[in-house]
Amino acid sequence: MNHALQLRAATPSDHDWIHELRHRVYAQELGQHPVHPSGRLSDGLDGDNVYLVAARGDTRIGFVSLTPPWVGRYSLDKYLTRDQLPVLTEEAPFEIRVLTVEERWRSTAAAPLLMYAALRWVAARGGRRVVAMGRTELLDMYLAAGLRPVGRTVRSGAVSFEVLTGSVAELTRTARERHGRILERLRAGLHWRLDVPFAPRADGCEHGGAFFSAIGTDFRTLARRHEVVAADVLDAWFPPSPAVRAVLSEDPGWAARTSPPTGAEGLLAQIAAVRGLPVQSLVVGAGSSDLIFRAFGRWLTPQSRVLLLDPGYGEYAHVTERVIGCRVERLRLRREDGWLLDPARLAAATGDGRYDLVVVVNPNNPTGRHAPADALRAVIEASPARTRWWIDEAYLGYVDPGDSLAALASADARVVVCTSLSKMYALSGMRAAYLVACPEAAGELRRWTPPWPVSLPAQLAAVTALRDGAYYAERWARTPVLRRQLANSLKELDGFSSVDEGVANFLTVTLAPDGPSAARLVHACRRHDVFLRDLSPMSPAYEGRTVRIAVRDTAENARIVAACRSALDALRTPAAVLSGAPGRAWR
Repeated sequence: MNHALQLRAATPSDHDWIHELRHRVYAQELGQHPVHPSGRLSDGLDGDNVYLVAARGDTRIGFVSLTPPWVGRYSLDKYLTRDQLPVLTEEAPFEIRVLTVEERWRSTAAAPLLMYAALRWVAARGGRRVVAMGRTELLDMYLAAGLRPVGRTVRSGAVSFEVLTGSVAELTRTARERHGRILERLRAGLHWRLDVPFAPRADGCEHGGAFFSAIGTDFRTLARRHEVVAADVLDAWFPPSPAVRAVLSEDPGWAARTSPPTGAEGLLAQIAAVRGLPVQSLVVGAGSSDLIFRAFGRWLTPQSRVLLLDPGYGEYAHVTERVIGCRVERLRLRREDGWLLDPARLAAATGDGRYDLVVVVNPNNPTGRHAPADALRAVIEASPARTRWWIDEAYLGYVDPGDSLAALASADARVVVCTSLSKMYALSGMRAAYLVACPEAAGELRRWTPPWPVSLPAQLAAVTALRDGAYYAERWARTPVLRRQLANSLKELDGFSSVDEGVANFLTVTLAPDGPSAARLVHACRRHDVFLRDLSPMSPAYEGRTVRIAVRDTAENARIVAACRSALDALRTPAAVLSGAPGRAWR
């Protein structure tokens, strides 16, 4: 039997022990609750809480409880009103509570590892802030972890608690900076059985593209690309046009060794001609991320206030919060509203001019919803002059390229439109994008653009693609047909509570509340060389249950459906339930 320290989700067989240990500690030892004849102490949130357990073999050592924001209530509600503790309403935090360890194990690493596991679980579900009640006599331990008092002390029975809070990003950074070596040492002898990686990505930003782990990032086994379905990124399901492939194959040696036009002048001219825009309003880059980093780095500071949509494309949160350190707020889109952006809510949120930048991805990724340009234009035109608007139209071609705010951006100093050529023109590997701004703002960014920002092969491909509109229009029109076929096939599977198409080249599936987590479905599908995207880290609105699937061609879509069917069947087995999914049975 493996006696290594393990961290896992609670299973139904753990619940009696949790209630007994809670009674021994909080009733008999600390006097927080009255002693009960049953020798057990339950909780009104037990049906909704998530429990993580530390154990050695069959010996349970300790547990920690988490209350996600989608439960709609917290343990703290018993002690303080929402007016007294507005963080519960304003920031949708996760509550970490009842960290409890058997007495003989309290001098071991069990408690710190449970705290770290709770933090990783919260981050994997899109959590950005946590709240906790820390026993007053243990306050130093919580302060060392990075939590900070909010100025509220509560008393429960014989025990007093400080109410604490902390941002997930800062707590994670503190854990890695202060305790990184210890965590890595403990990791060597740890059986980590949670559906979240032990450590976050080094850059702190979650992206798709995990399919390259199956192909090989050293490119030595490229033949594997024919066996892998890369549906965790939103690359086009179709190849570039024949004209693009021809220009790239005409003299690849020359294209590889030759420096491109310094300022991508031909590409700028072609964009201007096709889109009907003044060339002096355009800036090109090696993909939209290049433009985001370049522009935001010039315009924003840690004092800047930024409004993002939630859920929304994770790159914007990464750049504004983690790279620049802006003061970021979110306009939460709601499942009950069909994830639609309500222009009235947007106008109300931005009308007082407190934001330096508002970011709107339209159509939105990952919700797949589109707001008509006229509605957005009305909100922008009524907004204060000090607020800059960044409109990301990377997927607009799947709706109507004419429904763009690019013309407004070329004339209004408050507006910038960013458009990737990668997704719509099957050029993701080439990295080509452009933004539209007023000539003054565009000129400033061009001055801070290094020479040769877009490679020669990318310029050749992008210019040729823009001249071949008929080919791409046919593929864009075919995309919703493939999306609908994929959606209908997925709806036939037992295990999804909803299949949501949206308007772009992807759809989302949401697993039933009593089913497996999104992370477990994604992991199980990878055994079939099918890669899907777990949306959980992007927003707590997804409750750890939603997966995004890129539309592929007919054959690959069939493989996606087959992999999901096999994965759901496998995850229904008792062994899968017991292998550890946080919370009730599956989660």
